[in-house]
Amino acid sequence: MRAPAATEGRAQMPKIKTADGVNLYYEEAGVGTPVVFVHEFAGDYRTWEPQLRYFSRSHRCVTYSQRGYPPSDVPSDPNSYGQDIARSDVIALMDALGIERAHVVGHSMGAYTSLHVGMHDPQRCISVTAAGCGWGSLPDPAARAAMRVQAAETAKMFTEKSMAEAAAIYSDTPTRQAQKYKDPRGYAEFARMLAQHSSQGHALTMTMLQAKRPTLWDMEADLRKFSVPLLIICGDEDETCLDGSVFLKRIAPTAALYVVPRSGHTITSEEPAAVNAALAELFAAAEGGRWLAHKPSA
Repeated sequence: MRAPAATEGRAQMPKIKTADGVNLYYEEAGVGTPVVFVHEFAGDYRTWEPQLRYFSRSHRCVTYSQRGYPPSDVPSDPNSYGQDIARSDVIALMDALGIERAHVVGHSMGAYTSLHVGMHDPQRCISVTAAGCGWGSLPDPAARAAMRVQAAETAKMFTEKSMAEAAAIYSDTPTRQAQKYKDPRGYAEFARMLAQHSSQGHALTMTMLQAKRPTLWDMEADLRKFSVPLLIICGDEDETCLDGSVFLKRIAPTAALYVVPRSGHTITSEEPAAVNAALAELFAAAEGGRWLAHKPSA
C-alpha cells in the first residue's frame, strides 16, 4: 500500500478563521508546553521545520502561514493588513487552538509581531523571541524615510514582476549572502519556497505592514516596560538588524542578546543548531521561573 504523501496529510490540516473572516493555515506537532512560531516576510509555515523537528519532541509546536501567504487566505483589501492585525492573528490562532499561554517565537517581520504580542498581551506569553529583528528601525528620520522608499520599491517589484522573478531578486539581498555561500542547499530551499508565495500578498504585506509599522525606537516606552522573558537573536552579518538588536537589549529589562557569528538574516534555517540551543535554554529558564536568575532580586 502506498504511504500517504506529506502534502496529502497537510491538505487535511485545519484552518482557523479570524474575526474579520480570514482563514489561516496552521500545522502543529508534539505535546507539552505550547510554542507558536511566527515567520518572516520571505518565509511561511515551512520556515520553522528545523525547529519543529527538534522541539516537537518536548513541546506542542504550532506554525502557520500569515495572511497573504498561501495556503492561508490572501485578502485583496489593503486594510486587511497591518501590524495590529498581525498581532491579533497570533492571539486568534492561540484562542482557536485553546492555548492560554505560549512561547512566542518570531523571525524578522514575525519578530516585530512577537514583540507586539509581548507588549500588549503579556499574559499570553511564557517567553518571546525576536530573531533577526530590526530592518527599517533606525533613529534617524532620514533613514526611516529611505526605508519607506525602499519598501515601496519592493512592493512595486512584487506587483510588476512574476513571483518567480521577484523571489529571485529578493532572496539574493546582502543579508542572505552568508547562507547562500555557507549553505547553498539550504539557501536553494529558501529561495524555492519564496517563489511559491503570492505576489499580491507580498506587495500588500510590504506596503501596509512593513512600511507602516512603528520602528523599535518608536516602541521604546512600551519596550522599557517589557515584562516577559525576551531572547534576541541576530547574525553578525545581518547588518540591517544589528543596531536594532543591541537597542532591544539595552531597553527591554528582560532581554538577553545572542549574536551568532558568520551568519546572516535567515538565521533560523542557516544555523538551526545554534538557534535551537538558545531557544531550549530560554524555554527551560522561562518555564522554571529562572530567566532572570543572574540578576539580583528587585
